Amino acid sequence: MFAGLSALLFVLAVGLTLPGEALVVRKTAAPVTLPFARRLNFTGAASLLQLDQARAQTLKAHAAATGKFTKAPIINVPATNQAVDHVATVGVGSPPTFFQLLIDTGSSNTWVGAGQPFVETSTTFPTGDLVEVVYGSGFVIGQQFIDQVTLADGLVIQNQSIGAALEDQGFDGVDGIIGIGPVDLTCGTLFPDEDACIPTVTDNAFAQGLIDAHQIGISFEPTDSFEITNGELTFGGVDPTKFTGELSFVPITSTLPAAQFVGIDQTVTYGSAGTLILPTGAGITDTGTTLLLLATDALTTYQDMTGAVFDNNVGLLRLTPEQFSSLESLFFHIGDTTFEFTPNAQIWPRALNTAIGGSPDFVYLIVNDLGMPSGSGFDFVDGMTFLERFYYVFDVANSQVGFATTEFTFATSN
Repeated sequence: MFAGLSALLFVLAVGLTLPGEALVVRKTAAPVTLPFARRLNFTGAASLLQLDQARAQTLKAHAAATGKFTKAPIINVPATNQAVDHVATVGVGSPPTFFQLLIDTGSSNTWVGAGQPFVETSTTFPTGDLVEVVYGSGFVIGQQFIDQVTLADGLVIQNQSIGAALEDQGFDGVDGIIGIGPVDLTCGTLFPDEDACIPTVTDNAFAQGLIDAHQIGISFEPTDSFEITNGELTFGGVDPTKFTGELSFVPITSTLPAAQFVGIDQTVTYGSAGTLILPTGAGITDTGTTLLLLATDALTTYQDMTGAVFDNNVGLLRLTPEQFSSLESLFFHIGDTTFEFTPNAQIWPRALNTAIGGSPDFVYLIVNDLGMPSGSGFDFVDGMTFLERFYYVFDVANSQVGFATTEFTFATSN
């Protein structure tokens, strides 16, 4: 995919200059909230499942790779864009140019220029590096700059490393990505500085004293609209108004490869009988994945329990309305806490069935096949359709993940 760009990238890398170092002064500040929106963005040919499975395969392969420039894994799917976007408005430069960026805990580079072009201003400094990141449904190669980044009023980050796309694929309708995952995911994405890691926006906001706590709270509510702003990122703490239960924290899993992401250990059971769906294993939480993906053997058990059949036209499991009336809750046992994932939470919003090529006569499930067996250290992906039923915290400082129930945990909006 990248062979034709090699000469161009080498020339650019040689010709760029390096910035000076900036003095960072630590101070204290309150948490800052950045609203974001969910949008349906179906201009590609791939289904939700194809995109999510390709992303999961890419993430797992990335964790096993050396991480050096031009060695990132490529998983191809027949798509030109993300199918469901979770997008925030982020400013770069002074005066800022505002970009619509995908929110991603499964990666940590922040870059722009897929749609609206990057604009250099007085705060822009070239680093002399190029950046390459490969995702499940696309890639980006670009120049790496140091610049000012505006996340919200009161949260303006100085000297943030940011990519400006030269070539990209898979990001029609958005301008790039704001990566808020672990910083180690940035290591090996630069050239020629292949051994460098890039502080994330969260890292720099904390280091510069713009936020008190080195953590991010994420709130998002279910919706049956094509586009609506009803989510928020809270940098530097949590928003207690967004959750109803106690926050329960668990450490980032120690099992590889999930340990390299915002990974956790969990067990999944089904129904009042407590039928085991997925034995205790490691997987990841990921805002860049739409569906709830379970290892193939676990998905087979779930399918047997529910009677669901695979719909080849839509790419999701489906139920009849009569079968849905008998669907029981899934239970996620995470640490010492059990979280109920209700029948309504397990289904695609019925008002949006036709948006995914479905029929109003069926009920489609958002639980689907990871495409890998359990026991690999990457047994599940708790995507946004799972996370939107809970309050979700990535506590970077303490390497832990938190969950709490919200007013939408038991909602019947789907």
